[in-house]
Amino acid sequence: MLNSIFYKSLFKDFAFLVLRVFTGALLIHHGFEKLNDIDNFADAFVRPLHLPFPVTLSYVAAGSEIGGSWLLIVGLGTRLGALAILGTMSVAIYHAIVTSGFNIYLLELLALYFASAFSIILLGPGIFSADYLLKVILQNKSNFIVSIFSKQAKNELSNQSKIESTKSINHKKSLNFPFSSFLSS
Repeated sequence: MLNSIFYKSLFKDFAFLVLRVFTGALLIHHGFEKLNDIDNFADAFVRPLHLPFPVTLSYVAAGSEIGGSWLLIVGLGTRLGALAILGTMSVAIYHAIVTSGFNIYLLELLALYFASAFSIILLGPGIFSADYLLKVILQNKSNFIVSIFSKQAKNELSNQSKIESTKSINHKKSLNFPFSSFLSS
């Protein structure tokens, strides 16, 4: 029991925290470097791909790296931040392959950021995140609201179950067709 509580839950969520924070902290400076000389970045990386609006797309790439990194670090909107990073890394990997071929030295860092973002999208932020705190707060609010109206809800549920049981008894008596449950509402 103790093994399953600490090993599977706490360590796994701590690993998600480390993955999120390190990915965000190490990637954020790439976005700021793009902003330092946005025209140079547009000339070197966006224009060779013949994409429209190269300066605008350069700002989008920088913004997704900076914004996505902060979302990963804080753990707020984590999957959205990881999706922004994943999109930017996809274009960066495409650029590296188109301009330099399959050069592992150019692709390794991009592939690591891609894999980190993809893993975060699939696994989520873990319990050490603002997303988890919001989830707990919203669940507690909904439980509080349900507890206020629980007496009324219990009465409605008991009345509904009585009606459904009466309908099912009458329904069984009236239809003997084998697929009647699929045909009637």
